[in-house]
Parts: sequence; structure tokens; C-alpha cells
Amino acid sequence: PELAVTALQAALDRDDTSVVVADVVWDRFAASFTALRPSPLLDEIPEARPASPDTADAGEEQAQLGRRLAALTPAERDTHLLDLVRAQVAAVLGHATPDAVPADRAFQRQGFDSLTAVELRNRLTAETGLALPSTLVFDHPTPLALVAHLAAELTGIPAGAAERERVTAVDDDPIVIVGMACRLPGGVDTADELWGMVAAGRDGISDFPLDRGWDSFLDGRLSDTSFPRQGGFVYDAGAFDAGFFGISPREALAMDPQQRLLLEVSWEAVESAGVDPSRLKGERVGVFAGASFQGYASTAMGRDQEVGGHLLTGNATSVLSGRVAYSFGFEGPAVTVDTACSSSLVAL
Repeated sequence: PELAVTALQAALDRDDTSVVVADVVWDRFAASFTALRPSPLLDEIPEARPASPDTADAGEEQAQLGRRLAALTPAERDTHLLDLVRAQVAAVLGHATPDAVPADRAFQRQGFDSLTAVELRNRLTAETGLALPSTLVFDHPTPLALVAHLAAELTGIPAGAAERERVTAVDDDPIVIVGMACRLPGGVDTADELWGMVAAGRDGISDFPLDRGWDSFLDGRLSDTSFPRQGGFVYDAGAFDAGFFGISPREALAMDPQQRLLLEVSWEAVESAGVDPSRLKGERVGVFAGASFQGYASTAMGRDQEVGGHLLTGNATSVLSGRVAYSFGFEGPAVTVDTACSSSLVAL
């Protein structure tokens, strides 16, 4: 009360037209507010002025850390930097130990916003002596990606240089399909199962699934012989391991099943090619998906209180390819193609 009355008196004494009274932690606010450019608005507030960094000290810290890393093997270097990054992330997010920080989960999924992103940048700058951008956690979205960036900055060796193979372009390089995955009616979950079904002449048509909330629809129609009583259904379309892809259950509920199935089959297609999907993070891998609007959003609207905020991205056809690229960490083109019946062929 005393502080509030004092502030009210100060406001009345100034006789300004517009007054804002705020309790501000200036060092934290100013760091975020001036992350991209200085602000004259804060020039006359001593508490908001950044401390002047000692350039010589920062350079010595960077040099010392670089020398320590140079004496380590690449695996030891990455482990050392990962421990450093996880410790600082834990401190910013308030975790008791660095063990609570998943190395491969996106910073945004772990709870980072623009303010905490700047705080982490400041901590890592103090630890490494590097001049790091305020967009650090957005440019390098996981602790592992950030470790690769820090290692490259501190050692001068580009991330992944030792593992990258030389590729020679040829004019007549064909498109080659090296991995496949699918979800189809008849319980088909792999390309081999599809071939087996065709070879055996097995039917993929089956009864309506009972887990889709179609009770009222089915009650009135299954007794009417003028309506189809069977169809082609992917029975396990409602089963999705959201946590595996770093997606919350509520967001998963708002996602068109096309998005969920595409995430699953994309992972399986890369695996079937003999490639570990996690090793492609940060690589220029493209995602081209054929898709069309399905109207799932209209069925999810009744759950607006549960899934509000996720319906737009969860049902926009254009988001399909981007969802895969973001979840896998791909940095190539991401394009969703909707050319009606030819969408898949055009995407391929």
C-alpha cells in the first residue's frame, strides 16, 4: 500500500496526461527489449543500462575454452559443450538438475520464450566469450544443434565437417525411391504388407470403426440398407504417440489425422532407407507432400476449449510439410501440393 500511494502521489504531482505505474525488473526487461536494437526510451533509466562487457576478458575466456576443446576428441568436446548448455538451460528454466533438459527437444517445446532466450544467450556469452545473437535458440532449436554451433564457433571447424561426404552432381541423376512407408485400409502398415495383400487377393474393405465418435451417424444408417455398411478405413488412425514427436496431447487432438499419419510414415520411410532420422537434423532435406482438405476441423470445433489455439495450424493443409520439417529439424524446402487427384504424383 505504501508503494502504491507513493506512486499515485508521484503521478498526480507530474500532471501527465497518460501515466503507467509498473514494477519492472529492468535488467531482465531491458535485455529482451533491446535485444535487436538499442532503445532511446530507456536511456534515462540507470537500472536499464547494460553493463559494459570487458572485451579483453571475453576474448580470453573464448581462447581458454577453445584451447580446452582442442585437446579433446570430437565426442569429448561435444559432451563437454552439451553439459555446459544443459546446465545453463536448467538454470534459466528453473530445473533442479541439467538431467531434466532433453538434448534433442526443441527449446520452444521446453518452454523458452523471447525473454528466456535472451537470458540463455547472455549466460552462454558469459561462459564462452562469444558474441552470440539474441535469436540463438531459434536459429539452433535444440541443445544438440546449439552444441554443434558453439563447437564450430570455438574451434573454427564447421559442424559435421568430419562426417560430410563429398557429393558430385551429375546431369542425368535419376530420382530413386530408397524408402517407403504407408498406412492403408486392411491393416496395411508397410509396403511389404501391401504387396502381401495384393498377392493374396485379400479385401481391404471392413466395417465402420467404433472409436471415431460416429455413434449417431451409424445408429441411423447401418439399419438402412440404402447406405453403405462398410468402407476402407485406417483403423489405428486415432493411435498417435504425440510425445515421441514432442507434441502435447491437446495439440495432437487438434491436428488433422493427415498430419499425424504423415509424421509417422515420414519417420518410417527414412528408417526403411537405412537412415537414422535424428542424424538428418539441420541438413538440407526437402519435404514435398501431396494433400487435400479433409474437414477434420469441423469435428474438432466442439472441443474448442480443449484445443483452442492449435486448430489453425492443426488443420491447414499448407502446414503438413512444414510440420514434418520442423519436427525432424530439416532445413530444406517444405512444400505441400494440392492439385486434387494428382497431388501425390506432382509432389513426387
